[in-house]
Amino acid sequence: MKVVFFGTPQFAVPTLEKLLNHPEFDVLTVVTQPDKRRGRGNQLIPSPIKTVATTHSLPVWQPQRVKKDAETLTQLREIGADVFVVIAYGQILSQEILDMPKLGCVNVHGSILPKYRGAAPIQWCLYHGEKETGITTMLMDAGMDTGAMLLKATTPINLLDNAQDLAEKLATTGADLLVETLLGLERGEIEPIPQDNSEATYAPLIKKEDYQLDWSKSALELHNQIRGFYPNCITSFRNQPIKITATAPLDSTYWQELPLELQEYLQKESNSSTVSGNPGEVVSISKGIGAIAQTGDGLLVLREVQLAGKRPQSGWDFVNGMRLTVGEVFENIQG
Repeated sequence: MKVVFFGTPQFAVPTLEKLLNHPEFDVLTVVTQPDKRRGRGNQLIPSPIKTVATTHSLPVWQPQRVKKDAETLTQLREIGADVFVVIAYGQILSQEILDMPKLGCVNVHGSILPKYRGAAPIQWCLYHGEKETGITTMLMDAGMDTGAMLLKATTPINLLDNAQDLAEKLATTGADLLVETLLGLERGEIEPIPQDNSEATYAPLIKKEDYQLDWSKSALELHNQIRGFYPNCITSFRNQPIKITATAPLDSTYWQELPLELQEYLQKESNSSTVSGNPGEVVSISKGIGAIAQTGDGLLVLREVQLAGKRPQSGWDFVNGMRLTVGEVFENIQG
């Protein structure tokens, strides 16, 4: 099967590699986003997909706007692909492009459609505290993740999974499901199923304000926000912005999902007087673990933080390095 692969981030890499190593597929070319300037040196950095393609000596096309690029459109039309595979490419394909390949354009989407259509399904499903998610393969149409569904695979979500952890799991799942999908399509063994639009939910692009922590929220809500929008959630401490990158809600409800040291902490605290304070206040420091803060409802342990310009550090290293004391307060970022 002749394949043109559209993709950009690391999430798409396992699928491209799976196709390249599978005898049934011939990847003709890769279409990815233009290189972007990053870092202190402002150097042009290729996308993860371009890096893989280059390693395998594949042609790489990088149009600024694929649906307006006459040269790329001509190349796509003339290349004779059986299918276009699209994974987190980052540009909308026109109907003209969707109609080019014989089997259509097959998308690998990081949710169980029709839930979490849109740009950030993994992040928003964590934010909303979902217990499971998965991968859906679908035939693309002109809408935003509205095409007919082909195959699905579900994945459980653990309490301490963050967006990076979950993306890695789903990327592997997606690679396997895509191969199964393409082979099934070619053999005529898969019947596309229209989505029920009445059940659709959306996962929009993440905005700057989505990263700001509000300590009046519950411990579980804050934990879900922090792991969902990992590693960018921000608060203020001693009038300086810091990122909180890993937490855990301290509640017996989640007992079995907590690390052993937090189970022991909960057991110890249940036998003593209950600590409490104002939202954002450090009410306890657990040796070897870190600071424990009061929220609008429940306690949140700060397992990892990142000071501005520094590497992430464990909650315990943060306590020691800052000489943190009970009674200090994490505050909401203003503005």
